[in-house]
Amino acid sequence: MANLTRFGVSIEDAVLKKFDAVIKKKKYMNRSRAISDLITNLIVEEEREDGNGESIATINIVYDHHRRGLAHELNHIQHDYHGLIVSDTHVHLDHDNCLDVIIVKGKTKVIRGIADRLISAKGVKFGKLTVAGIGKELK
Repeated sequence: MANLTRFGVSIEDAVLKKFDAVIKKKKYMNRSRAISDLITNLIVEEEREDGNGESIATINIVYDHHRRGLAHELNHIQHDYHGLIVSDTHVHLDHDNCLDVIIVKGKTKVIRGIADRLISAKGVKFGKLTVAGIGKELK
């Protein structure tokens, strides 16, 4: 376990009361863990904005598999980044629509580029990138 540092926090009573209600709802065992997670999320968000940090992410796309050439284009894009793609799960939603959940790992700005190419492909109905940082602060 990493070295731990204790520090004090001054906060208004009303804010603390609301914070306690939120952490209880989210099943945190204590304030320290909740605050640690908030700080970690802030660091991840900062690295994500910077784009130079290492991240792992999912790219979710829903598309019409009947769209001529779309499946080929999506596969081609993924093959361009084969070294960064950890996994791809393909789900048949119904007769016309498919969902791909693509797990990627690498530089955040490169991951954003992959997601942009996939999501903007003509025929993709929905796309979303969800990034979780794994920068050196979190390792």
